[in-house]
Amino acid sequence: MDARGLRFTLALAPALAGVHLAERMVPQSVVTMGCIIPRTLDGLVGIITAPLLHANWAHLFANLGPLLVLCALLFLSSSYRPWPTLVQLWLLSGLGTWIIGRPGSANLGASGLIFALLMFLIVAGARIGKLGALLTAGGVLAFYGGLFLGAVPWHVPDGVSWEAHLAGALAGLIVAVRLPLPKPDPVEAAARAALAEADRLEKLSVHLLDGHRDRRP
Repeated sequence: MDARGLRFTLALAPALAGVHLAERMVPQSVVTMGCIIPRTLDGLVGIITAPLLHANWAHLFANLGPLLVLCALLFLSSSYRPWPTLVQLWLLSGLGTWIIGRPGSANLGASGLIFALLMFLIVAGARIGKLGALLTAGGVLAFYGGLFLGAVPWHVPDGVSWEAHLAGALAGLIVAVRLPLPKPDPVEAAARAALAEADRLEKLSVHLLDGHRDRRP
């Protein structure tokens, strides 16, 4: 468990609320400067800033719950390499939106990052294969799997960027596939090897004993 990461997660809610209060005090043109505007040089800034911005309070609150839960799950295990993983998911989901987003659109909000975290936790959990990671992957899929419908255009209302959702999911997949798997604990590996050798010797002794009995007159 990463205590620093969990403190970061808890700080997200007041931080995002504070950012949104600031948004409401400045002209919309200033907010747009922090959005991802696909395939424009000015829009590259949004790769960093767009997840912090939201169109209104409803938009913020819709994203806040999943974002906090998924971030907390990410920081629960060092197997996920949470800090470098979060940075990669943040940047790749934004870059993907910048590449595939609709021309002229101004994309903002944390939904792309949410989709990245969602896909990462599912795929990384399956790859790591430990009980905790598998339970996390299964729980995330069960509770939030329906969100993936938001990555296809025919399930998304007008004004919602399904491209950001798709870019986030692809970012999560890429980062999860490239995640270095944790090395096995040497003590645990030695214990497993000893148990396997003991099992082999037991089977061999049983086989020899049975053969000896079969040769008796």
